[in-house]
Amino acid sequence: MAKSIVKILGLLLVSALSSVVYTQSNPFRPPAIPLVTCDPYFSIWSFADHPANDWPRHWTGANHALCNLIRIDGKCYRLVGRAPNNLPAMTLKSLSVLPTRTIYEFADAGVQLTLTFLTPLLPHDLNLIARPVTYVSWQVKSTDGKDHAACLYFDSSAELVVNTSGQKVTWSRCQNDDLDILRIGSQEQPILQKSGDDLRIDWGYFYLVSPKSQHGASVITGHHYSRNSFVQFGALPTSDDLRTPRQAHDDWPVLAYAIDLGSVGSQPVERYLVLAYDDEFSIQYFYRNLRPYWKATGMTTEELLRTAVREYGSLSSRCEQFDEELMADMRRIGGDQYAQLGALAYRQAIAAHKLTADIDGTPLLFPKENFSNGCIATVDVIYPTAPIFLLFNVDLLKATVTPVFQYASMKRWSFPFAPHDLGTYPHANGQVYGGGEVSEENQMPVEECGNMLILAYAIARAEGTAEYASRYWSSLEKWARYLKEKGLDPENQLCTDDFAGHLAHNVNLSLKAILALGSYSKLCGMLGKKMEADEYWKTAQKFARQWGQMANDGDHYRLAFDKPGTWSQKYNLVWDRLLDLTLFPKDIARKEIQFYKSKENQFGLPLDNRKDYTKLDWLVWTATLAESKEDFESMISKAYAFADQTPNRVPLTDWYDTKTAKRVGFQARSVVGGVFIKMLSDLDTWKKWSDRRRK
Repeated sequence: MAKSIVKILGLLLVSALSSVVYTQSNPFRPPAIPLVTCDPYFSIWSFADHPANDWPRHWTGANHALCNLIRIDGKCYRLVGRAPNNLPAMTLKSLSVLPTRTIYEFADAGVQLTLTFLTPLLPHDLNLIARPVTYVSWQVKSTDGKDHAACLYFDSSAELVVNTSGQKVTWSRCQNDDLDILRIGSQEQPILQKSGDDLRIDWGYFYLVSPKSQHGASVITGHHYSRNSFVQFGALPTSDDLRTPRQAHDDWPVLAYAIDLGSVGSQPVERYLVLAYDDEFSIQYFYRNLRPYWKATGMTTEELLRTAVREYGSLSSRCEQFDEELMADMRRIGGDQYAQLGALAYRQAIAAHKLTADIDGTPLLFPKENFSNGCIATVDVIYPTAPIFLLFNVDLLKATVTPVFQYASMKRWSFPFAPHDLGTYPHANGQVYGGGEVSEENQMPVEECGNMLILAYAIARAEGTAEYASRYWSSLEKWARYLKEKGLDPENQLCTDDFAGHLAHNVNLSLKAILALGSYSKLCGMLGKKMEADEYWKTAQKFARQWGQMANDGDHYRLAFDKPGTWSQKYNLVWDRLLDLTLFPKDIARKEIQFYKSKENQFGLPLDNRKDYTKLDWLVWTATLAESKEDFESMISKAYAFADQTPNRVPLTDWYDTKTAKRVGFQARSVVGGVFIKMLSDLDTWKKWSDRRRK
């Protein structure tokens, strides 16, 4: 209880600090701003409007302190972090959150400063997207016609390498001709020993790196000593603190750099640092410890850091081009507000995964159910996330479903339906949800079978071949038989919206089963199984006709077949058009969209008639059913308003109240990748982005 009270007080403090308002050229106020976004452990955000109003935090809310100062003509200002608290914060003029970059613009004392956090998550290159690297860079120039003496300070705390601040840390320097490398990690190094939800990494090593060509000074020492020395003298202490190991909260050791920019005039002066984390082993997969994918070819940590520095210039340019093109496409297809939601969702969706390599080099991508239940490789999390990978790189989608297919092929999975998960992150050792591997209690049989069949066909459509599906045909065939028997009118069971409880005769779940049967039929056809394709297509068509009769409630379709006067979002229907199945008449979507207009609240359409909450991913899927851009943008505007006005300053939640904009639960989850489903509705755009994977 005491721990919970402390946590609540901490979140209230964040909320109070975040209430400071500043003038922005872009009026959108993200609930939290992505800074470092590499994977579920190396994930740091600003929960405040001004990054100096609070310490940066891990997505769970725990402090992951970064401190950034600038000294202009002898006077110091805070850019990031709350200390030293006697210094003024530099005036923040604007904030831009783009798919791969967060850009802050500051101005004071005749100087303009651009601070950029760049995580190069360019999705067509698996080696790059797996790289645990974020760049922090500065551009500084004079704006008053005068030259100014300027110096930058940046430090990172020992909090980045421990789960709790009482754990001991140790640090060192690495010798390199070209790079100044600082390293810190826990003393104990309990590699992959802990599993759970509200956890931080406490193994591996964090690196803070500067090219020696920048002529910066560095030190590893206590936080007060380092920062105060810079503030008072414009320089760092001359020697490292040798009192190691010690607890992380014992005079908070920091890795610190100071970079003297000299006399800054009207021409921008740029400097940067590299933040990297080598976890050494990332995931335990059926009791085998898997290395991160970037190490699959034998790359060492030193090579990683050298490569990151060498490619900084080219990656900066590539990310700028990527951001500009993607934002333009999102605006064209969904409007300005949709584009802003997509930009905010992009890094979050990818950073909620970890890309590893199996023993033969096969990429395996594992999502974590952040602040849900901590499960790993959850099928009904993979399903809503899938649009971002279908759009940009289907190899990433295959990498998420491959562990599920492999698990389902094992004798230990004895059920006739698909599994729900593979364990609790980072241990993918077997299902833990519901009845686990023991019983059918609290399973999601129709849900997960439907998800896997639809995703298998989506992969085949994207690749133009069903070769991948053929590798796991026995499982797909078994799940199709299950849905043929159980899918039309599901028994009392959970679906992906399990927080709503069990529901029998679920109309939206039935939709998924029917579309999954149609998907299976198409896969059969692609593999030359004509008789089976015809059989399942006729079944899907028959079920679709029956569905229309059973679910019809006059001007809309029901929540459950046996509950007249009810309604729900039919978000699963979107695949009928995206996969060109056309099992259902277009009038169904038209009728639903028209009906939804009368049920919307200030911050969006509720999930169904039972509660006022909604799911952000499903709301965008439902909006994508709309045939007119006006109807789509109208529904999206309410989701945008939620993100802009929610009082909960946390990484984007997907479960919130449509009347208050308050978070109901969840944050920082991968499912916001489902926002990109609208992009799949434009076939030319889908093809343009997905084809780049092959180049």
